[in-house]
Formats: sequence, structure tokens, C-alpha cells
Amino acid sequence: MIKVYINDRPYDVVDGITIMQAATTAGYKIPSLCYHPRLSTYGGCRVCIVEVEGIKNFVASCSYPVKEGMKIHTNTEAIRKARKEIVELILDNHPQDCNVCMRNGMCELQNLARTVGVETRDFEGARKKYDKDNASPCVTNNQEKCILCGRCVRTCAEIQNIHAIDFVNRGINTKISPAFNASFKDSVCSNCGQCINVCPTATLMEHNYIKEAFAALNDKSKIKIAQIAPSVRAAIGEYFGIKPGQNWEKETAAALRKLGFDYVFDTQFAADLTIMEEASEFLDRLKNGGVLPMITSCSSAWMKAMEQFYSDLIPNVSSCRSPMSMLSSITKTYFAKQINADPKNIVNIAFMCCVAKKYEAARPELEIDGMRTTDYSLTTRELGWMLKSAGIDLPTLKGEEFDSPLGQSSGAATIFGATGGVMEAALRTAYEFATGKTLENIDIKEARGIAGIKEGKIDVGGTEIRFAVASGLGNASKVLNEVRKDKNKYHFIEIMACPGGCIGGGGQPYAGLGSQPFDIGLLKLRAQALYNCDVAKVIRKSHENPDIQKLYKDFLGKPLGEKAHKLLHTHYKQHFPVGILPNKNKS
Repeated sequence: MIKVYINDRPYDVVDGITIMQAATTAGYKIPSLCYHPRLSTYGGCRVCIVEVEGIKNFVASCSYPVKEGMKIHTNTEAIRKARKEIVELILDNHPQDCNVCMRNGMCELQNLARTVGVETRDFEGARKKYDKDNASPCVTNNQEKCILCGRCVRTCAEIQNIHAIDFVNRGINTKISPAFNASFKDSVCSNCGQCINVCPTATLMEHNYIKEAFAALNDKSKIKIAQIAPSVRAAIGEYFGIKPGQNWEKETAAALRKLGFDYVFDTQFAADLTIMEEASEFLDRLKNGGVLPMITSCSSAWMKAMEQFYSDLIPNVSSCRSPMSMLSSITKTYFAKQINADPKNIVNIAFMCCVAKKYEAARPELEIDGMRTTDYSLTTRELGWMLKSAGIDLPTLKGEEFDSPLGQSSGAATIFGATGGVMEAALRTAYEFATGKTLENIDIKEARGIAGIKEGKIDVGGTEIRFAVASGLGNASKVLNEVRKDKNKYHFIEIMACPGGCIGGGGQPYAGLGSQPFDIGLLKLRAQALYNCDVAKVIRKSHENPDIQKLYKDFLGKPLGEKAHKLLHTHYKQHFPVGILPNKNKS
């Protein structure tokens, strides 16, 4: 510990930390834009400048280390004036469309301008002009709103290890772009949406389908069906100012009916269905010498990254569709027959935590007889906007149940939303399928927690099953590189593209102006909401869901059967975006 002075008050702080970190521990919040605690220090925006006695120029507090006896001033008249002018210069090269911007009220730049006291635009002049990249079904890029903080670039490289975007050009022409100045659609972008979560403005946004969703809801000739993912119920309340960590499952079901949906189903039903197929597939591989380790396939962004960077591991990937796509398939086949409806008159709208689900919904491999199954996939943020737009106040609603027969789920399905949840759910069922015995301790602790990589083992009928769980594509790459070295190290691997799993999805509510994306505390609260729901369920194993049992009895036959393969499974292939050519000398 060393002693420093901040605004003439003495504080004992850890030697070697930055001025910003020292100020934070002392109760002073220094404003910033480019800084993020989970990313490397960039020091580009200069909003975080402070005065240090004995140093002539202002210093960037995010990168300057403290020293014994250092005297720091964070709030002098000169600092306040300089910060205000820095923000004014940023704003004066920024569009003046706050009132119609999707980030209005949730924009870090807007909030910062208010904080430093910007009241006028004093540096009017020509502003940068770029065409908006709207070609991707997942991510839109409006470089006119970019402030070059670089948080998206560092997130893509350091957290996700994808390196899809970077700074291009120089000087006043600098911008953020995929390689070769390509569209996001034609890049190696995995569509995870984490760049959207860290963007302080509306430069990077999900490609929203709100207009299309409202148009479908107003079409009286269509049967409108909604489904919501597990993690949506654990986060949607945040959009309405509710503290994280609460389950809004039943209120969301009620809200969707008020929006105009004819049926509201639960993606968790299909999560149970996924486990029936995935656990059966795993045991079949284990028993009959199939390709191991088997790797889960529920994460859309992981699937795209896998096809681009890990195509040599395609045989290891489970052929199961994601729960979203399984439920959409069952809705337009099994349920359509039950209500005597033409599947072409059904509109399936999925509300997901995930930006990449928009890409998944459009994949031709998931069509059934040429028919798209998920018509639109919208994020938790889009759902929140739709509810507010329709005047539906979620926290005041009386909860309602999901519709039958695709609405009942087990506790195992609920924990799909947290990293390790798919693994835990699959092992609960795989154990009982393999042994015919009841798994007494169904809480598999080794699979739980927010850690980016987790390992564990469980005895299944005398066979020790070694498993790994990775969340965040950067952590996934570490695990997969181990697999390439030793394919016998694990039997089963769960991969989720987003840090923390779906609870940290690219389409979840913004962490808030008081906290940062990838906030560990926030992720833990969202995860705990799901684990609490699991414990509260009467049925906690997927194969014990009576509606799942009835679906197999009346329609599907058996797991891995002919009909199940057609409706619930898919295939993957090596994929190279436009302009990216394969290098046969590298994996």
C-alpha cells in the first residue's frame, strides 16, 4: 500500500494501480468513454484526464499509475473546462438525432455530455459521412455515430478472439470496419453482438425487426406465436428499471398476449426436447464409438465461428438444432396439425437474448420442406421497446401461464440460460438414460459459476465422463485448441459464445450507465434468477416433462428416430465469408 492525495485528501491505495482505479476506491468517479475494466487500456478518448502536481500536462487517469505521495486533482476548474471541450469536440462530429436514436436515454455519450455540462454546440462544421451498413441480418454499423473509442475492436479481439473488425484508414478518415472494408454480412463476424453491448453510442446495433413484428401482429389472417428464451425472463425487468436477479416469466407471458399473440409458448419446452435428443446422441456416440468429444450446438454465434475457424471439428458438433429452432419446427408441424392450421399461416416470433439467433433463423439448413420455421428473432431489448411502445408496463401485470402443449418445462431447461446449464441438464438425463437409476444429487456444481472455463467429471454407469464448459469465444478457442492436441481429454463440451452464457447475450438489456458490460455481479444475479427457478420447479429433469413424453408418444416416436432427425437435427459445413479464402496450411 502507498499513500496518495486525491483532491487534497490522503488515501492508502494499492501500489501500481492506475489513478482511475485509485480514485474509484476513494469514492471519486472519473468519467471515461474508451475505458473498460475487462479490456486492455487504450487511452484514446482523453475524457478521463486529471491534474497531477509536478506534471506539466494533464494525464489520462485510465493508464497512468499512482506513485507514493502523488497529489492528484480530479475536479479543478481547468480539468472541468478541458473535459467539457473534449466532449464538445466529439459531439460536434456526431449526428444531431438524439430524439430519434434507438439509444436515446441509454447512450453513454449523451449521459457524459450531460455530466460534464455541455449545453451548446460550439464547433459546428462539416461532419463525417458514411453509408450505413445494414446488410447483415444481425449487426448494423453506422459509422457516423462512431467516436473511435475502440471498445468494440478490443472486445472482438480480446474477449471473443474473432478479430472481425479493426480501425481502418488514418486521420479524419479513420473508422471501424471489417477486413477489406466489407459489410458485416460478408465478414468473419460471428454475430455474437458483444460489440453492440460495449458500444457507448448507437454505432453498432442489432438489425431490428420491430416493424415486421408489429406488421405480423396486425395481420388478422395469421396465427401469431411467440416463444421466449430462458435468459429473457431473467433480464427483461431491467428494461423497466427493475433491479437484476428477478424472474419475469409469467408477467412476460401476459405481456405477449397483450401485444396480440394468439399463443405464447416457452423455449424451455424445447430445451427439454433438446436434452432428450442431445443426451441420446451423446450416449450413442459413447456406446458405439462415435466421434468424441461431443460439442453442444445451441449457440448460434458459436456455430458460425465453428464453421469458419474450427471446421475440422464439425464431426464433433452435436447435430441437434437449438431450442429456438426445435420449437419453431414443432410449432409448424405437430402444433399446426393439432389446431388444423396451414403452417404457412403461422408466424413464429422468437424473443431471444441473442443477436446471432437472427442469423440462425435465416439459415436454409433449418427449413422444413422449403418452409422457414422461425420467421423473426428479436432480442430482449427489442421486446422491451415493443412493450413500452404498446404501453404495456411489465412490472404491473398479473402473471399468466404459458399455453399448452408447448409451454411446460423442467428446471433443467431453465438453467440453459447460464453457462454450464446445458451441460448440467444433459448430464442429469444422460445419467438416468444410461443407468436406469435416479440421479440423487442433480446439482452439478462443477458446471456452475461465471468462470470462462470450467471442468468436471461424473460417473455414468461405471464410465468416468470428463466434461468442459466454455463461455465467450475466446475461452472456447482455448478449450478447442486443447481438443486438437488431445481428443481424449474430454468426452463432452459445452460452448456458449457469450461471456456468462445466454444471460450475457448480445441482445440483453444494456448493463446500464452505472455498470459495465461483462459485469460479473450482473451476470451472477441473472444466473441466480434461473437457478432459483430450477429449484422451485416440481420437475427438474428434462425426460420427466410429461408434455415431452406425450410429444414423443403421439408424434416423434423416439429420440434420434427418423422424424426427430428431420425436425430436430441439422448439419454444418465449412464456411468462408465473401473475400475470405481458405488457407489449406492452417486450421
